[in-house]
Amino acid sequence: MTVSATAARPANPERRFFLAMILAMEAAMLFGFARSVFLRPLFPDLATPPELYFYAVHGTLFFGWMSLLLVQALLVSARNTALHMRLGQIAYGLVPLMLVAGIYGSLVAARRPGGFFGVPVPPHQFLAVVLGDMAMFALFAGLALVFRRSDPQAHKRFILLASIVFMDPSIGRWPVAFVAENPMASFLLKCAFLIPMAGWDLTSRKRLHWATVLGAVVLIAEGLLRDPIGASPQWLAFADWATGLLG
Repeated sequence: MTVSATAARPANPERRFFLAMILAMEAAMLFGFARSVFLRPLFPDLATPPELYFYAVHGTLFFGWMSLLLVQALLVSARNTALHMRLGQIAYGLVPLMLVAGIYGSLVAARRPGGFFGVPVPPHQFLAVVLGDMAMFALFAGLALVFRRSDPQAHKRFILLASIVFMDPSIGRWPVAFVAENPMASFLLKCAFLIPMAGWDLTSRKRLHWATVLGAVVLIAEGLLRDPIGASPQWLAFADWATGLLG
């Protein structure tokens, strides 16, 4: 997560906007995972993955990304560009590790007899949702890396978009009746993070930034297509093959 020295000193409203977006995502993540991770001893009856892998590896990497995202935003606000750029190298080093960990964890959950916890969709079908999220994260994180110097504004938006992808599993765990009773709730609430991005573009630039438009198209298209794809015979055959790789 690196930006040029010029981009590290934006106007105060811009710093406040990006920091507020990150804080909102952090709050969504903490609210979703509080019972199953952070306050787990207080909710012993809550169904959680039995595999230690999801806490020791998978969770550590993904929470590490969100924590580093907040640190990076605070460094930009403090105008500590040098440390921000050094930590950016760690952030991009996390991306391939997160992809491997995410894909492996998805296959473990899809192969588990009970499937994905709290998800009524058949596990091989739901695998399309999880792997679709991983593909979007790879796309947005990769574009953030490509544009980190040539287009700092696009870089910052792609970093937000890569992190918004993770809001789906976080929101899906909210202890809220609307979320629990509506299969599309987590997707719709995840897409709601696009609204302040668009609002900021229109306020600060008088037009939508191309990165925001691209992110919205990809997020919405993936959300509308993942269920039909997951239910297709071709996908189910692929899911059978992929989960079979674990032995």
